[in-house]
Amino acid sequence: MARQTSLILFLLLLTISGNAQNKPFALIELFTSEGCSSCPKADEVVSQLKDDYKGKVFVLGFHVDYWNRLGWKDIYSSKDYSNRQQAYAAALKLESVYTPQVIVNGRQELVGSDKTKLYTLTAQALKNKAASSITLSARHTGANKVLVSYTLPNTTNENLNIALVQSNASSDVKKGENAGRKLRHVNIVRAFKTIDITKSSGELSLELPANLSYRDCTVIAFIQKSNMEIVAASESAIE
Repeated sequence: MARQTSLILFLLLLTISGNAQNKPFALIELFTSEGCSSCPKADEVVSQLKDDYKGKVFVLGFHVDYWNRLGWKDIYSSKDYSNRQQAYAAALKLESVYTPQVIVNGRQELVGSDKTKLYTLTAQALKNKAASSITLSARHTGANKVLVSYTLPNTTNENLNIALVQSNASSDVKKGENAGRKLRHVNIVRAFKTIDITKSSGELSLELPANLSYRDCTVIAFIQKSNMEIVAASESAIE
């Protein structure tokens, strides 16, 4: 009887664990810039959203580079992130890109400072279970490297995106539209890789920027379809 009871408990825990992996989520991508005077409010909104929905909402701050020409170079900006925003504009049939812009689960877009709409779209996203699941872990291997290990339920024709995310940062802006302001950011994307999913598990290495400790970062991974829809997401601390 004891053995049978133990087996039942094990199967119950396994079921609960499997369901947790496919729990509802919202992946929030904020396209922003320190050179844009409208962006600090969006940073505040996504920061609060992240705190209000801990473990359910994954925030990624992509700093674009096209504001740099106006007098202030955003040290977190990248042309790759501007290109990612352009890809969303094409997929969502938008006439142009702008900041601050938020994309929710790759399917809906809005002005990043619109708190009411962002909370509404997030609540809607959290009503749907993830279509897939990701088992994720990360560890610091020295020499400014983070080794990420992942397991997926099956192989598909989709992409796996993996981001190294700096949890918090602040900048004293000297020039441009935000001159004289101290800006605070959350979940800044500092490294980003996209791979085709060809097997159910694997590893890849991310490089830590100079003077950034792995203790100040996490890793966020998400599965994305060719139409840009995001069907699964997971986050891991770095050991």
